[in-house]
Amino acid sequence: MSRRRYCKPELLAPAGDLLRCKTAILYGADAVYLGGRKYSLRSRASNFTEADIREACAFAEEHGASIHVTVNEIPHEEDFDGLEAYLKFLEEAGVRAIIAASPSIMVLSKQVAPKLEVHCSTQLSITNSEAAQQMIEMTGCDRVVLARECTMEDVKKITSAVSRPVEAFIHGGMCVNYSGRCTLSNRMTLRDANRGGCAQSCRWHYDVLENNRLLNSEETLFTMGSRDMMAMPVLEELIQAGVASLKIEGRMKTEYYVASVVSAYRHLIDELCDREEPLSESRLAYHRKEAEAAENRMTWSGNYPGIGGESSIIYRAHTDADVNHAFLGTVISCTDGVLELETRNPIDINDRIEVLEPGKENRSFTLEWMCDSEGNEIEKSRIPMRIIRMKVPFEVASGALLRKDLK
Repeated sequence: MSRRRYCKPELLAPAGDLLRCKTAILYGADAVYLGGRKYSLRSRASNFTEADIREACAFAEEHGASIHVTVNEIPHEEDFDGLEAYLKFLEEAGVRAIIAASPSIMVLSKQVAPKLEVHCSTQLSITNSEAAQQMIEMTGCDRVVLARECTMEDVKKITSAVSRPVEAFIHGGMCVNYSGRCTLSNRMTLRDANRGGCAQSCRWHYDVLENNRLLNSEETLFTMGSRDMMAMPVLEELIQAGVASLKIEGRMKTEYYVASVVSAYRHLIDELCDREEPLSESRLAYHRKEAEAAENRMTWSGNYPGIGGESSIIYRAHTDADVNHAFLGTVISCTDGVLELETRNPIDINDRIEVLEPGKENRSFTLEWMCDSEGNEIEKSRIPMRIIRMKVPFEVASGALLRKDLK
């Protein structure tokens, strides 16, 4: 049974530094969002200097992608110092759009840097079409970024009613408050969550008491932390609803995370939009497993099927077992069937290893021989960041990523 093809949406990926920006583009992102050294809500990310932003824009243009820059802090009076000049710089550098949470910044950008698109941030908690249209009329914004609290019914009503493209989150961290409108970090650490300093206090582990009686044990500390979103099960419905941009969260995430998740969604979007036949359950499971290969936390489909209840929260203590050890390292070179690798996690002879390389299907091999940088044959590697060599049955490009084959 055939079906109509969908209009292919933009895949928008995060980047905390220049390496991750290039990685996202090489692995299939149509656009990358990043933050500068000021005015951004991820102050603990490496973030981009002005020279980095120029290089990112040049790299994106070369590969047919675009750069969006977050200017999404909630500004106080002193935060406007230098902002006008910064917006003009972003326009001149070739940035396509800014993502802003303050109407004042949106209006200012339209005035001083009119070539920049203005996308209203998820921080504005837009969950209905009236709010979306009012924001468009008030600020002239070019795109509405929905709150992560939207249900699928909300998404459909908003996309059908508003006069601008709509962007929705599909993967990554969730907030226990409405789109990050939280002051736990402010109160508990004096780090302003809405000016770039969130300490993620909701993910800490707490004792819970009732009338001075401890209700938990050391093994069952309470956390308010949400499961991460993983919207693959509803992705086709989002595309069918007319969402113009599908956004992955994670400017604090690693290069491996960016490559794995972007690649997984790139392949799923292409398969959904380019094929005539419906997607089978087995193919969806394949793509989902690809995305989950980089996860450290439990996932759910977000609020799209309905507002999340207790099943959306992580009610258990964190352990080392939660840490993802699949990423083995980055390829330095490959010559005559011998690959040189900078390691990250343990590797053993007879491991089944998978190669992630931009523009290619994943390939696997069984590790039969490896040596250290001195040429000494070894059976296992346990030292992160060491250089080792291993035999591979096919050529692998420099910069490719190796991980344990989880299939």
